[in-house]
Amino acid sequence: MFRTGATRALFRTGNAFVAAPRTTNIPFQLSSKLCTLSKHRPQGLARPIATSLVRYASFNPMDKIDKKHEEQIGTQKLNVSPDTVTMDSSTHPIFSEVNTEEEEKDTDMMAGVRNDLKTIKETFSLEEVPRQAYYIGMAGVLPYLATSLSTVYCAWEINHSANYGTGFLMSDHTAELALHILEPLQAGYGAVIISFLGAIHWGLEFAGYGGFHGYRRYAIGVVAPAVAWPTILLPAEYALITQFLAFNFLYYVDSRATKRGWAPPWYGVYRFVLTFVVGASIVVSLVGRGQIADQIGKMPGPADRIKALRDGQMQALEDEERARRARTVKEEEDDDDE
Repeated sequence: MFRTGATRALFRTGNAFVAAPRTTNIPFQLSSKLCTLSKHRPQGLARPIATSLVRYASFNPMDKIDKKHEEQIGTQKLNVSPDTVTMDSSTHPIFSEVNTEEEEKDTDMMAGVRNDLKTIKETFSLEEVPRQAYYIGMAGVLPYLATSLSTVYCAWEINHSANYGTGFLMSDHTAELALHILEPLQAGYGAVIISFLGAIHWGLEFAGYGGFHGYRRYAIGVVAPAVAWPTILLPAEYALITQFLAFNFLYYVDSRATKRGWAPPWYGVYRFVLTFVVGASIVVSLVGRGQIADQIGKMPGPADRIKALRDGQMQALEDEERARRARTVKEEEDDDDE
């Protein structure tokens, strides 16, 4: 900024001289450019520039000195503290206080991993869950784990037999039969559990936990079995995928119910752990079945049996119709002979 109260300098603009304040903040190069600009521009352009600079420099509120305030500051006595003054008291480290040496802290690279493991441990410990519900809930996922691991083992036996000509503990035919027995067991048990999870909300509504919400809470118990039970008519892969989606949707519903106060505070975390175990079991089963999809035959499922029954009924009706027509034709021929 231009400052007043100083010696004035002269800027030459054509044939005229305009007084301008001497500045302490404008570098010499800038002043030189102003002078050069004024030499190569017409006077009508250079004169307004110099005039505007002088006018702008004539107003600067910082030039006025408040002598009364400075006198008040001058009468104040400075506090003496020689203990805090040292040879390096003017040194200001970047990450520490003045005249304070801080030891360089070693970065713990495993701190984040330990915190994550601690979070996982606290989540799966379920300390707030009642022990009875914890034990029974964990026992309820054991059939899913058993069928899932059995599916993977049967698939391994079939692959082993295909690669080496014989199985390890059972033949490929036996493993395939066992696999077909596991299919309805896993799908049927999943349908039962999904229906049970929906019925829990009916019990909460009967008890009035978190208030009475009527059809909104009853609907959860109605939709769950409506989605679960038709899966037992689907092929094994489609049944497992549908139940996987149903379990995750019910977890979302249960977590929202917990947040709204419709369920105990521990119910959301409890459902997360159980859903995680069940979902992992379903994924493992699907992976195991996917490895032998082209090596096993397909056993007739409920849908196949219903289709076979319907086809048999249609065939029986056709046979009955042909027999009736043949009898009618024979009776007409006998009447003609008489």
